[in-house]
Amino acid sequence: MDKDTLKSTAHTLVATRKGILAADESFPTIKKRFDSIGVESTESSRKAYRRLLFKTSGIEDFISGVIMYDETIKQQDDDGKSFPSILSDRGIIPGIKVDKGKIDMSNFQDEEITEGLDGLRTRLAEYKTLGARFTKWRTVVRIGENIPTKVCIDSNSETQARFAALSQEANLVPIVEPEILIDGNHDIKKSREVTYITLKSVFEKLSDHKVFLEGMLLKTSMVVPGKDSGHSVKPKEVAKETIDCFREVVPSQVPGIVFLSGGQTPENATANLNALNIMGGFGWELSFSYGRALQRPALEAWKGDPNNVDNAQKAFFRRARLNSLARMGEYKEEMENE
Repeated sequence: MDKDTLKSTAHTLVATRKGILAADESFPTIKKRFDSIGVESTESSRKAYRRLLFKTSGIEDFISGVIMYDETIKQQDDDGKSFPSILSDRGIIPGIKVDKGKIDMSNFQDEEITEGLDGLRTRLAEYKTLGARFTKWRTVVRIGENIPTKVCIDSNSETQARFAALSQEANLVPIVEPEILIDGNHDIKKSREVTYITLKSVFEKLSDHKVFLEGMLLKTSMVVPGKDSGHSVKPKEVAKETIDCFREVVPSQVPGIVFLSGGQTPENATANLNALNIMGGFGWELSFSYGRALQRPALEAWKGDPNNVDNAQKAFFRRARLNSLARMGEYKEEMENE
């Protein structure tokens, strides 16, 4: 393990005014995105769409890294240049999702476990040769009647820790992503409670596996109420509940927290990120690792038509710029109408 390299890469990923583009949708997920705009999900359409994102002029001012899917990191542009090389040449760090998705947990109804540890050491070595410099592993926690259970939380935390240790062994910065799902009718207090329990378990397991905290990042949810709760909360309340929770459980050695948007609208995700950064008084960098919240306007502008690439790139650039401002607490809601 090269601690200096890990630490340097982690800090670069949460550099001032920058965040991470999550472009690591699995085949079923990207199909849903494409279905929403009437585009068939094929290797060529997925390649065209991700090329559109990666080659948007000027995004290197706002995007520090890109998380890719297995297919994407192995693809090449029409000129034979690989996608990781295209990103690296612009100063954007290539990354890769390495988990193999979630499956139902045996004997635990409505709970899931993430798979992908088998053969991970070999896959990490391959991804490094392809240009990856960081990795990501996602687990999910669902809030409902009598869930989450401690078994589910601890089992997923164990996989996160084993993944992180193997990534650092390969000198790849791990992004540990325990997502507390927005699905449900729970209030913001319940969300905070589950977030605390989940993160406490994650960092206990990371400690057990001797993970180098200065050479990793945390990707997780903001503390928000369930989408079916009927509760409307202002960004200031989201920021307060989130930061108060994190202060209790996230070690100061972690360089940064890159939030997922987790079902929020692009506008809400940006406004909440802005409120978090306005608060101040914490040691970590607070950044973003958004998928839909960065991509949705671009996807809707593109619609699979090559003639729409320019407009789609403008939409993506705009969303990236607004989140860059939010990253520094400089975003204003009226900017959405400019």
